[in-house]
Amino acid sequence: MASPSLHIRILSPQQLLLDTEAFSLSSKNTQGNFDILPQHANFLTVIEKSPIVVRIPKKPPLTFKFDVAIIFAANNQVSVYTYIQPQIDKK
Repeated sequence: MASPSLHIRILSPQQLLLDTEAFSLSSKNTQGNFDILPQHANFLTVIEKSPIVVRIPKKPPLTFKFDVAIIFAANNQVSVYTYIQPQIDKK
């Protein structure tokens, strides 16, 4: 039986930004727009300055935008790896 959802995690070296079940993840790479749905084939791509949209059951879609991110999908699990520049308070 196919899993009805994906487990999505968005991680940076500084923190875990998202850890949830979702219906899909959508974005755009150099080849064009794509969607990752349950039972998606193994997939690895780099995203540069394109929105990553996560659709979660019973909630509005979440949109993330990073300068660069790596998306890896396998076995109904999607990991998004990114680096967030630490904020420096200049007083």
